[in-house]
Amino acid sequence: MTTFDDRKDKFENKFAHDAELRFKAEARRNKLLGLWAAGLMGKTGDDADAYAKEVIKADFEEAGDEDVFRKLRKDFDAAGVDQSDHQIRRHMEEMMTEAVRQLQTGE
Repeated sequence: MTTFDDRKDKFENKFAHDAELRFKAEARRNKLLGLWAAGLMGKTGDDADAYAKEVIKADFEEAGDEDVFRKLRKDFDAAGVDQSDHQIRRHMEEMMTEAVRQLQTGE
């Protein structure tokens, strides 16, 4: 193999690895968001876990985070939970940071 082929293979492997980590981090972030939102809506136990799974599934509707944001916004409005768009987006960012941290530390 040539040096170019080695570099290409390493780049492709890194790209695949990074994509897998990003997927895992987003799924974990969505679970954390779902549990946070469930708590604000008064859900506990199995109901909270089920809601977290709904949030995870919502992320498969389209690329990006807007599908998750829309689900949270709609559900908060229906439940009468007072959270601004800014607060929801801030929690989305905080939960992503926490999800990455958990993946890095193996939690």
